[in-house]
Amino acid sequence: MAAAGVKQLRPPPLTSNSDPPPIFDGDTRLYISYVCPFAQRAWITRNYKGLEDKIKLVPIDLLNRPAWYKEKLYPENKVPSLEHNGKVLGESLDLINYIDANFEGPSLVTSDPAKKEFGDQLISHVDTFTKDLYSSLKGDPIKDASPAFDYLENALSKFDDGPFFLGQFSWVDIAYIPFVERFHIVFSEVFKHDITEGRPKLAAWIEELNKIDAYTQTRGDPNEIVDIFKKRFLAQQ
Repeated sequence: MAAAGVKQLRPPPLTSNSDPPPIFDGDTRLYISYVCPFAQRAWITRNYKGLEDKIKLVPIDLLNRPAWYKEKLYPENKVPSLEHNGKVLGESLDLINYIDANFEGPSLVTSDPAKKEFGDQLISHVDTFTKDLYSSLKGDPIKDASPAFDYLENALSKFDDGPFFLGQFSWVDIAYIPFVERFHIVFSEVFKHDITEGRPKLAAWIEELNKIDAYTQTRGDPNEIVDIFKKRFLAQQ
């Protein structure tokens, strides 16, 4: 994993004026956007497994993305995507598993049957969770998002051998944290509400995640996150 406390330099995002990297030259590349929560999942995975030197990070400017990205690399034209062994793969949850299974480093999937079953349940719920959070912004955000955060609080009470969903850090935590990070910031800054109030397990989970360099290296700028939410989801605020 990344050395503790050392802030990684972030290369500037590639734009429509940027030349492509030497695609399919044998190097492995992870294409992301610094502001995309889905891309953040794959980025955390890369960092946690200590693959900074083996998987090159290639940031894309989603508002001014290069044409070659869609035409030559990934027709879906989304991030994240992973260029590896002459092919390109996408979808953030699939990439967590792919990177975990195909590269060295600490495993992100438990071998405990009970934890694996519960982890699969949580993963199957993550899209509903994120949908509910974004939908809450259209109504009474604090009230409407409360059940989603209560779900996390209850889930974090399942195992008592650690502060994470499955006790120990796993791909389930990676799946959820990019979205919790954003809504934690937005609810605090815009609605003056702390999502961890009355949810001690959630508070402890966030606190422990913020001790993991693999995650903190990927965190977004709070001001930028608030600005993005105001422009995209909170035009009425």
